[in-house]
Amino acid sequence: MIKLGLVCTFILLLSACSSSPSDPDSSTTPVSSAHSHSASSQALHYALTQHYQQWQGTPYRWGGTSRQGIDCSAYTQRVYRDALSTPLPRTTHGQAKGGYPIDYQDAQLGDLVFFHIRPGLRHVGIYLGNQQFMHASTSQGVTVSRLDNPYWQARFWQFRRYF
Repeated sequence: MIKLGLVCTFILLLSACSSSPSDPDSSTTPVSSAHSHSASSQALHYALTQHYQQWQGTPYRWGGTSRQGIDCSAYTQRVYRDALSTPLPRTTHGQAKGGYPIDYQDAQLGDLVFFHIRPGLRHVGIYLGNQQFMHASTSQGVTVSRLDNPYWQARFWQFRRYF
């Protein structure tokens, strides 16, 4: 049942990206801008969805970097490298220092989302839009969670963008 819900969620996200409005500050014509933005959003969504489907359920392992077990920062690093051709630092600390900060209301598909779990312990995932993010969870392995879940909501720290 959970897998069916995730598939439905990804279908909804894909359809939501297909009608992205044009950027009024763009220097190109509105039609071209809207088409380009929509196409790039769809391509990004597809790449993230494909990568998630390949890794879904992979167990969490601190320091892990493979399908036998992976930690949160290795997962985000792997997704960015394989699906987005963008290098990331290996650690959550390093990833939290790179890119540039994004206000909560401005978060977009593919942005990194960071959490303070407890003093000295951070967590990172990749924002999917609609209050959802994919990450390597210590309890569920690679999964999709909601930012408006009280657990994550209370621990939210920041968004950062690398592209």
